[in-house]
Amino acid sequence: MNQQLRWGVLSTANIGVKKVIPAMQRGQYTTVAAIASRNLSRARNAAAQLGIPTAYGSYEELLADPHIDAIYNPLPNQLHVPWTAKAAEAGKHVLCEKPISMTVAEAESLFALRDRTGVVIGEAFMIRSHPQWLRARQLIDAGRIGPLRAVIAAFSYFNDDPTNIRNRPETGGGALYDIGCYCIQAARCGFGQEPARVCGLIDRDPQMRTDRLTSALLDFPAGHAIFTCSTQLVPYQRVQFYGTKGRIDIEIPFNAPPDRPTRLFIDDGSDLFGAGIATETFPIVDQYTLQGDAFSKAVLDGTPPPLPLEEAIANMRVIEAIFQSAHSGRWTTIDPNR
Repeated sequence: MNQQLRWGVLSTANIGVKKVIPAMQRGQYTTVAAIASRNLSRARNAAAQLGIPTAYGSYEELLADPHIDAIYNPLPNQLHVPWTAKAAEAGKHVLCEKPISMTVAEAESLFALRDRTGVVIGEAFMIRSHPQWLRARQLIDAGRIGPLRAVIAAFSYFNDDPTNIRNRPETGGGALYDIGCYCIQAARCGFGQEPARVCGLIDRDPQMRTDRLTSALLDFPAGHAIFTCSTQLVPYQRVQFYGTKGRIDIEIPFNAPPDRPTRLFIDDGSDLFGAGIATETFPIVDQYTLQGDAFSKAVLDGTPPPLPLEEAIANMRVIEAIFQSAHSGRWTTIDPNR
């Protein structure tokens, strides 16, 4: 059995070329063996830049390569499910960028395909592999802050370029799909539960029609989560977990830097000026390296990936429900069994 999973990358998307591929190339269980683009010269340029041995001028050629074990899919959102399905049909395991789909029904179509082909399909929420998130979950489970009752998250950046893919409705642009999904993931991870209902409020860009400002309230059995995300606000991100006896604050929860340590703060609530705050610092890591290794090792060991298809669809149910609530102006109930 190979000790490394041989990866192929669909497209020369920026997130892959600039962040994910270089990180995966440093992994213990990953090797990036090929990259594909619909433009052969672009694929060759990316391959040369990154030291990838094989370049293809079509996605189909990559999927037909018998030497590729797994596919990383960073294509635009509307292409996530179609190309994940084609990769699975070709017998390749798939790590697909978030969100895994545009709708719940679309994502659920992958269940039968996964079960029939026997491949592993996972969603690329790299934060769930980072030590600061693993530690936050450990602290919550250990009762360090008492029972968790509330999660508050914020994630924003400013991008009003109408040509940018994140600002095009047909490609799944907008704040909720792009970054609100992280806030939902944070709340679901913290509570270890699914929300029973959600309430959403959306402000759309008048020209581009994407949601530029989205806020939501998630009602969990154990408490509440609230978040705001935006594609047209000052860049910022934060997640805080509130319990009956303390608070956990993740300083840079989503775009954890690969070149400097990260921190989380544990506040016992004894002093509003911060005297009761303990700081935990985490050594420099690249969460994309950890994500690639975690997925690869799961495939090699025959164990579930960190975020399997069921987890991806659960997150997608919340996204879809928030859109529905914002449209109707009412709470939307979530049925986890539908």
